[in-house]
Parts: sequence; structure tokens; C-alpha cells
Amino acid sequence: MTRTARFEGHGVMITGAGRGIGAATARRFAAEGAGVLVTDIDMDNAARVVAEIRDAGGTAEAFGCDVTDRGQVDAAVTRAVEAFGSLDVLVNNAYACHPDTPLFEDGSDEVWNTDLEVTLTGAYRCARAALPALVSSGRGAIVNVGSVNGIQDFGCHAYSAAKAGLMSLTRTLAGHAAGRGVRVNLVAPGTVRTPAWSEQGNDVDRVGGLYPLGRVGEPEDIAAAVAFLASSDAAWITGVSLPVDGGLLAVNTAFRAVSFDEA
Repeated sequence: MTRTARFEGHGVMITGAGRGIGAATARRFAAEGAGVLVTDIDMDNAARVVAEIRDAGGTAEAFGCDVTDRGQVDAAVTRAVEAFGSLDVLVNNAYACHPDTPLFEDGSDEVWNTDLEVTLTGAYRCARAALPALVSSGRGAIVNVGSVNGIQDFGCHAYSAAKAGLMSLTRTLAGHAAGRGVRVNLVAPGTVRTPAWSEQGNDVDRVGGLYPLGRVGEPEDIAAAVAFLASSDAAWITGVSLPVDGGLLAVNTAFRAVSFDEA
């Protein structure tokens, strides 16, 4: 553990933390001194992340949690407090994303409901369960992992709607929780190199040229932003949605390239 210990003595709960952005975020918090409850529906993945953290000298515990199940969510919050003495940070990272059908009208209720239930309602469910503990900690913070899909069209109707809803929930919950000493913010990643992309047979690097900074994101890029928003360095920041996207939303690289070619 070589990083500054901004989270020494903090208890952190992260959903969907068995791989990708969630796993990188768990490692980042542990490296900065936190005790991390690594929750996931896949306990094998969660246990692997915990083993990595412990091997590096950090503190972590795996816990099976399906964010669509209120009982499991409540149990995870209870376990975080028991394991670490307090729950100071909740990171809502779990999501579901199904590809679109070729025609919008052929989409199913099942896909729509699943993506919203995990991505949006799951975050609501976790925030609701965790808020009393976060208030009690005196330094509570929630960081939601959104997406550029919630801001601009990149496909995936249900997932994008859920991420847009999560941005709205971030704002409204921030307003409610501020007077109780809890900050609520969101990071909106662009394309990030995670197992979800490789499992679909996609080469994420082929879109790297569309990003002004010339590459796709790494899970550690998002973890760093999450840790910042959860830390005392962001003590006067709440209700924001922070794009962590290599400039994708700020600059239309493809348009600029065509415009300059034609000039």
C-alpha cells in the first residue's frame, strides 16, 4: 500500500466489484487505507479481487449481493458496518446492459425492466439501505457510476435511460442528503477497457481515435475519479455528474477531422 491514505479508517461498499471498473475501484480504495466490502453476484470474482487486495496488504471482504434483492442489499450494508466499524462510502457500480434489437418496436419488456432494475433501481435500493449508516459516519459519500450514454446517444436504449435516470437521482438525492452531511456525485465514463467488451468480441481500441486524448479509458482512470469524489478533497462538491471520457463529449473528433479535410 503506497498511496496516500485518504481513506484510513473508512468503510467502503462497492457493488458489481468483482471485475472491471468495480474491481479497480475496490483496489484503489484499499490502496488508500479503506476497508472494502467487495460485493458481486459472482462470489468467485469477488473473492479473487479480495485476494488481490489482501496480497497487496489491504483490507477487504467479499460479500454476495444481488442489487435487485432488498434483503441482500440490507445484509451487505449491515456487514460493511460490522466488518469495518462504519460505512463511509457507497459506490453504486452494478449495472445491466443488453444490446438493442434492430427495430425499436421489437424490444422486450424483459430487457427494458432488467436493465432499469439493476442499473437504476439497484442504485436506489443500495442508497436507501446505506443512507442511515452514511449519515452516522459523519463523512458519508455516495458515488454513482453512470455513463456517457446517459448524456448522449451511443445506443442501448434501456441502459442509456437507466444511466440518465441515475444522473437525475444523483441530483435529487444530493439535495436531500446534503443537510444530513452526505455528498452524492456521479462519474460518467466513456469507453473503458473491461471484460464486458472483450466478451462481446469487440476490440475497444478501434474507437480510441474518436477520443480527443487518443485512447479508450482504463478501469483505473474511473477508479481515480470515484476516489476523488468520495474523498475529503471533494468536500465541497455534491450533485455533480463528472464525465471521465477522454474528451469525448467535449470534442467531436470525427466531425472535426472531416471538416478539416474538406477545408
